[in-house]
Amino acid sequence: MPDSNFSYLSLTPELQLDALASVGIYPETGLIQLNSYENRVSLFTDENKVRYVVKFYRPQRWSEEQLLEDHAFSLELKAQGNCLSEPVTIDNKTLFVFQGYYFALFKSLSARSLESDNLDHLYEIGISLGKLHQTSSQQHFQSREVLDTETMLVQPIKQLKQSKLIPNAIREPLFAALDSVAIQATALFNAQPFTSIRLHGDCHASNILMDNDTPYFVDFDDCKTGPAVQDLWMLLSGNQQEQQLQLSTLLEGYEQEFEFHVGQLKLIEPLRSMRIIHYVSWINKRWSDPAFPLNFPWFTTDQYWQELLQSLQQQIINMQVAPLSTQPNY
Repeated sequence: MPDSNFSYLSLTPELQLDALASVGIYPETGLIQLNSYENRVSLFTDENKVRYVVKFYRPQRWSEEQLLEDHAFSLELKAQGNCLSEPVTIDNKTLFVFQGYYFALFKSLSARSLESDNLDHLYEIGISLGKLHQTSSQQHFQSREVLDTETMLVQPIKQLKQSKLIPNAIREPLFAALDSVAIQATALFNAQPFTSIRLHGDCHASNILMDNDTPYFVDFDDCKTGPAVQDLWMLLSGNQQEQQLQLSTLLEGYEQEFEFHVGQLKLIEPLRSMRIIHYVSWINKRWSDPAFPLNFPWFTTDQYWQELLQSLQQQIINMQVAPLSTQPNY
């Protein structure tokens, strides 16, 4: 369980440079901090003109076994021809520790951000995800988390009910909505059989970079076991007709490499509900980290909690209607 009082105040630039020196890496440029809240991630160029990304993992968030399994998964995928940002190996190691901080190095990719509305990109991503799942389905995680209702709904809701950040005026209707969403999402999730496989786990547009027409997956921190559709649904956006077209395009590519069971489409709205609730709980749990009030100042406003209540009420409706299909409606 992460330490709720933890902060990164001790992770100074000097300590980071000393950590890199401990594995024989000497930055020529300064450390440029990248957008990451759970970990601390920086870009730099070393003395040999090689561009790296260094990731210092949040202490107590993952065990050493989980981090090593994350790295082994990435290296296995890379060896099977999947395109991703894998950890750098130094002296037969990918995970290093310095003054209590685990860290890893990754080669910086010369690629651009995904255009989430580009159907050609989605088709190529579908092929790449199908190939990734073909590889990932061949073995199982031993230490990584499982995507289930206990970790994504039960525990987050329990934690939110103990929060002092939620305005008193909205607590009663908010908790009622949370409980209703949990009951409905759990019923739908448990009613739909699926084969669990190893997943990227956090496969949204910001975690995919495009090199020409080739997708590269980054940030496997949240790799876990669960249904294949978890790595697909976050790439959908817009209204229902737009999402169905995007889904059809993704699956057209995906099924060239791996079979997709269409029954899993019934899991999209339950999974969306789980992500909404887990995300809110994550910010609440990290609030003592100074970076969170700085970057999420809206979290304690009445407007945010009112909008969250409306989102939860909408999810109750969304989970009652027919799921997306594999054929777009024109």
